[in-house]
Amino acid sequence: MYIGQFKLRNPLIVAPMAGVTDQPFRNQCLHFGAALAVSEMVSSNPRVWATEKSMHRMIHQGEMGIRSVQIAGAEPSLMAEAARYNVSLGAQIIDINMGCPAKKVNKKCAGSALLQHPQLVQEILRSVVEAVRVPVTLKIRTGWDLEHKNGVEIAQIAQDCGVAALAVHGRTRKDMFRGYAEYDTIKAIKASVDIPVIANGDIDSPEKARFVLDYTGADGIMIGRAAQGRPWIFREILHFLETGQYIEPISQEEQRQVMMQHIRQLHDFYGHHKGVLFARKHVGWYFSQYDAVAYRREFNQASTAQEQYEAFENYFVRSKPI
Repeated sequence: MYIGQFKLRNPLIVAPMAGVTDQPFRNQCLHFGAALAVSEMVSSNPRVWATEKSMHRMIHQGEMGIRSVQIAGAEPSLMAEAARYNVSLGAQIIDINMGCPAKKVNKKCAGSALLQHPQLVQEILRSVVEAVRVPVTLKIRTGWDLEHKNGVEIAQIAQDCGVAALAVHGRTRKDMFRGYAEYDTIKAIKASVDIPVIANGDIDSPEKARFVLDYTGADGIMIGRAAQGRPWIFREILHFLETGQYIEPISQEEQRQVMMQHIRQLHDFYGHHKGVLFARKHVGWYFSQYDAVAYRREFNQASTAQEQYEAFENYFVRSKPI
């Protein structure tokens, strides 16, 4: 699959997730085989670009692979400015967020709220595509609600505006993350456009990945929540897609090494104070698959990087989590 001039080595993409897909997380997923990892969304409001949160989201030094940055907003001129600014910082692909269902985003008519306004969608896409010389991609949902599933219409607008690829989450905005993703709309979207279409939603196993690709005809799949605490899911899925066989499960020792590396990268990236806070979240996801409630409480009580390292290593000395 090509996105503009970039040829992806396989069809697996990390979904952009606010508060999750920071650089350390993206690099973990890329290490385990993802072909592309999209950043957390960056606001198109230039007044917040100098904040600590936004600055961390726009750091590209040490980035593995292709640098794809997602921007969010509802004003065409500001979105174009945000695209140019992020390209000047090193973004190689600009992704536009029209899929986020969060109320704080939608109340500003951004994210998936834009799906209610096809004319505005068109204006934003044209403005951004014309503003930069890098590929522009778009992430959407199937529509605003069950009565307004206009994903096919939005996809055709995107293609006409020069969007290079389209990712579709198989739920409406009203669905949020409830129920199950549906893939009929993604299949219809794929049949209606010539640009690459990437399927997203509830892809959490090698078998599900194979089914979604085959059923929708999509060019790629995007994995989000299933990778939280399990970045090696990309290795598992890629091996299954290529061979039809299951790869040997990741060993306890490799998991320990991955987790420790991730913790250290978080401390290095955010600094020891913020790094401690972010490490608690990610370690919580890693250990949600284990019976480790007491350990997670102990780890979360650690207030320094060194205390977290010690608590982490002590757990593997005392326990056999797998």
